[in-house]
Amino acid sequence: MKLGRKISGGKYHQSRKKKFFERDNQNREAVLGERKVRALRVKGGNIKSTVLRENKVNLTDAKGKTRKADIKNVLETPQNSFFARQNKLLKGAIIETNLGKARITNRPTQEGHINAKLIVDDSKKE
Repeated sequence: MKLGRKISGGKYHQSRKKKFFERDNQNREAVLGERKVRALRVKGGNIKSTVLRENKVNLTDAKGKTRKADIKNVLETPQNSFFARQNKLLKGAIIETNLGKARITNRPTQEGHINAKLIVDDSKKE
C-alpha cells in the first residue's frame, strides 16, 4: 500500500496547515565546546534559553556548596553509549571535570545552563 493513498488509489488531502504551536522544532543537542546559547520564542511569547555548546558546569558537592568547574570529557550517558563518544551533554550523563566526576542533574537544552552533582568515590575514602 502506498503511503498517503486511499484503498481506491485516491490521495488524502490535508484539511489545514499546522498551527504555530503544532510545528516541529529543530532538534537541539548540547555538546562539549565553547559556550553557545540560543534563545527561542515559546508559547505565550516567552523566551527559553537553550544550550548548544558549553564547557563550564555549576558543580554542587556533597556538602551543598556550588561552584563553577570546567568540563573535560563526557564519560558515559545512560540514554545511548554513542552519545558519550560524541560528547553530548544530557541529563544523567557522567562527566569528567577539573574537580572530579559529576552527574548532570538538569536538562541543558531546556534551561540554558548545566548543573551537576559531584560523585563521591567510595574507593578513594579508604
